[in-house]
Amino acid sequence: MKLAHHSYVVLLVAAALAGCGGHKSSATVVSTSPQTTPSTVPTSTAPLTALQAEATSAAAGDIPDNQVFIEFVNAKAGYTIKYPEGWAQQGGAGAVTFRDKNNIVRIVVAKAAVPHNTADASLKGLHLKSGPKGMTVGGRPAFKFVYTTQSAPNAVTGKRVTLTVDRYYLWRGGKEAIVDLGSPVGVDNVDAYRMMINSFRWK
Repeated sequence: MKLAHHSYVVLLVAAALAGCGGHKSSATVVSTSPQTTPSTVPTSTAPLTALQAEATSAAAGDIPDNQVFIEFVNAKAGYTIKYPEGWAQQGGAGAVTFRDKNNIVRIVVAKAAVPHNTADASLKGLHLKSGPKGMTVGGRPAFKFVYTTQSAPNAVTGKRVTLTVDRYYLWRGGKEAIVDLGSPVGVDNVDAYRMMINSFRWK
């Protein structure tokens, strides 16, 4: 009789554990107000190197068609830009990075007398695919380069991810913004990234 009771308890515990393992909970954080920082003009001192992915799956990174975008306001650097809701944000002031899987968006703002229209030192040693290409973004002059770069090896698997990066140089009134939008090779985020760069506005 005691043995039968013990077996019944074991079955109940096993069933409870199976139920827990089959259910995933998720929570969505919705931004209800713009993110702001103090209103002094920054000068970025961080080295502007090539972007680096998280070295997960090379195919990871498609931005879905129904992705929600929210506005990021950087009052200190003096710009706004839309980015995908739920992406992790790092940095502030003169250098901000947004990440999700192997997708990376980085905005660096610094003082500049004139805008870059040739590849700068941070692009040397990388594989430039195109550029400079003159254009306008938000009604302001801009230049675009496209380059590829390798991520650091994954700490567990040792795998590297190759990123294709669209780099934009935007300039106004003695300040320059360098915007990098990177995705793994084979991932098509053209439409989402076009929307993001076209949402950039100086303030």
